[in-house]
Amino acid sequence: MFNEFKAFIAKGNVMDMAVGIIIGAAFTAIVKSMVGDLLNPIIGLFTGGLDFTNNFVVLAGDGPYASLEAAREAGAAVFAYGAFLMAVINFLIIAVVVFMLVRYVNKVKASMDTQEDVVAEAAPAGPTELDVLLEIRDALKK
Repeated sequence: MFNEFKAFIAKGNVMDMAVGIIIGAAFTAIVKSMVGDLLNPIIGLFTGGLDFTNNFVVLAGDGPYASLEAAREAGAAVFAYGAFLMAVINFLIIAVVVFMLVRYVNKVKASMDTQEDVVAEAAPAGPTELDVLLEIRDALKK
């Protein structure tokens, strides 16, 4: 059983997936920082500091709370629609950024494939099998 597990782990697909997950986690941190630290402040400038994070409704608990954090610390049941809305907005921004990145990578990859095709076409073609056979036949006739 251990040998089967070792063979499974050693397969290329599993290793590629593991590397993809690790790089994906690191990339997620970078994109999250870009959205939170760079894009959201710029969007905030244009929307007048629009932030829905502290919009909530107290479902069960004592009196009004100054912020969502205060309500949560007090143990009140809250319907935090603002935090959810900000998570959706952040997701949409991240999705657009990832789409743009994948689009760029695909363009670069397509241009590299085109360059490889041009190089392959420019290389002189060797004699075909028929040409070689005809040369052999002619040489045998002599």
